[in-house]
Amino acid sequence: MKSVYEFIKKCGVYYLATVEGDQPRVRPFGTINIFDGKLYIQTGKVKPVSKQISADPKVELSCFDGTTWLRLSGILVNDDRIEPKIDMLKHFPELKSIYAADDDNTQVLYFKDAKAVFSTFTAPPKVVEF
Repeated sequence: MKSVYEFIKKCGVYYLATVEGDQPRVRPFGTINIFDGKLYIQTGKVKPVSKQISADPKVELSCFDGTTWLRLSGILVNDDRIEPKIDMLKHFPELKSIYAADDDNTQVLYFKDAKAVFSTFTAPPKVVEF
């Protein structure tokens, strides 16, 4: 899991895919964190992406560093505890202007049953599951 986290951090931006009814939805994200041995992302509960994840928690993210790309699929699990929210905002202090750990909007979710596939055009894929 740490190699997945480090790769996503290096890329800076990843694209998260969800489903809304029969329509795929993809948008850029930048938050990624390890807390309590789990890989977390963050969003706002008022956003459509939160509602899409609530309706269907299977997601996939993708990012590219110029040579290697990563596809990470899994189930996102909502974690309403304040501790992972505080930790996320500690790692992304720029978000404190719009989110607070104790507001009704901040949402952190962790990956469950995750499968990461690192790929290039020249090497066999490398798979990491957690």
